[in-house]
Amino acid sequence: MLSELDTELEKRGLNFSRYTDDCNIYVKSRKAAETVMASITKFIEKELKLKMNNEKSKVDRPWRLKYLGFSFYNKKNGMGIRVHNKSIEKLKATLKGITGRSNAMSMEQCATKLRQIISGWINYFKLADLRSTLRVLDKWLRRRLRLCYWKQWKKIKTKHDNLVKLGIDNYKAWEYANTRKGYWRISNSPILARTLSNDYLKEQGFITLTESYLRFR
Repeated sequence: MLSELDTELEKRGLNFSRYTDDCNIYVKSRKAAETVMASITKFIEKELKLKMNNEKSKVDRPWRLKYLGFSFYNKKNGMGIRVHNKSIEKLKATLKGITGRSNAMSMEQCATKLRQIISGWINYFKLADLRSTLRVLDKWLRRRLRLCYWKQWKKIKTKHDNLVKLGIDNYKAWEYANTRKGYWRISNSPILARTLSNDYLKEQGFITLTESYLRFR
């Protein structure tokens, strides 16, 4: 339906990217952008008889815009592609739902679900520069997984027994099993970082976003 728009933009020599009804047009100045916005709006509504979404359509810098979940940033050799903050927050909300305190899934089911979501998300955003973002997300996700284990252990004796199995001495295990600290606070403790280590989580089938990203590079 919008092939005629592509032809018109090409005829005008404009740089653009369109996916279905989402379209970005790139020009060198705000004045040029405002001129193009007005003329293209007129073309779409008068020539193509379609309605522009004026709430979503605007003139702005590329790095402030969200396009298909992506955005841009300045780097040494020009412009880089990044994932928009809203897309990252949406992912975090999804991961938080799976690793929530009230989630009834087993840790094995949790690992399977996370692998599916992480692989799909990374596959979609693999064109973006993600390394530093993923390191932060991985640290946050590992903490949430430790929270899940601690929550599922529930009883003091179960916590104690599992800590001992994972290498903590008996006295220290009782001390931690009886803690009154909240789940989120204890999830960042040195004891859980040592017992539910990154290697342990990997053995249980929990992949990191960084590992998934590197597979697609």
